[in-house]
Amino acid sequence: MDTETLRTFVALSSYRNYTKTADALFVAQSTVTNRILELEKEVGHPLLARTKRSVTLTPEGELFLSYAKRIIEMEETSIRELNTMHKYQKTYRIGTTNTIYECHLVPHIQSYMQANPGHAVKVTIGHSQDLLMGIQDKLYDVVYTFLPLQKSGYDCVPFATDNLILVTSTAHDLYADGIRKEDLASSDYLFCNFALQEVGAFIRELFPPHFRFGFEIDNGTKLIPYLLQSEGISFLPESLVFPYLEAGTLRTIPLLNFAPPKIQSYMICKSTQFF
Repeated sequence: MDTETLRTFVALSSYRNYTKTADALFVAQSTVTNRILELEKEVGHPLLARTKRSVTLTPEGELFLSYAKRIIEMEETSIRELNTMHKYQKTYRIGTTNTIYECHLVPHIQSYMQANPGHAVKVTIGHSQDLLMGIQDKLYDVVYTFLPLQKSGYDCVPFATDNLILVTSTAHDLYADGIRKEDLASSDYLFCNFALQEVGAFIRELFPPHFRFGFEIDNGTKLIPYLLQSEGISFLPESLVFPYLEAGTLRTIPLLNFAPPKIQSYMICKSTQFF
């Protein structure tokens, strides 16, 4: 399977437009069309549903997209490894969520690099589920995620425990005396799906089923500017917002009749841990 064709498919799934995809890849639109037709012929299923205005992925296309991305990433990783194998004694490949990286991992990586100047370190930021697939595809030597991996041949140990706190800007006195669980649905809640498992379920269950949030994002660090500039509130890891609490730009909101779970992260590797 030609990875150039896979790259075309991944690009088209993002742009959802043949002309924009062709422009981004610097090829003719007919080239994009032919590559997709050949790919669909090879896999034996329609991957895209085409209309005059847009392109959408079929269920088969949605499933195939994750595999296409992994195949491309494995090719790129192997090429990088070959190009650096004679320059460094060893390259450690680390996969981590952005929140774990920002809150806990940086000092560990810095200490490792100082102790091992002849080693290269490659850090990839991603989501927990993608990182778990990546380490099983041998893309990483170690990953730090919010999801455990209970599988033979892998070590999965707790890495860091964090408090989940409800915060808002100090620019207003909203909920200064605290908030009750039943009042959350009527608040200006800024939703961040930064974690899964118990924490994600806890936050979702605070709101009615299929609740439509006014603002959603999947990266906790990117949510903070919106909190600082609005009357919104949100649950975030205490270590992530600690600098803002210290500076007095964010404050905690007391919880009156409920309590959040702890945030647990994990270090997962196939052999001896690196940090």
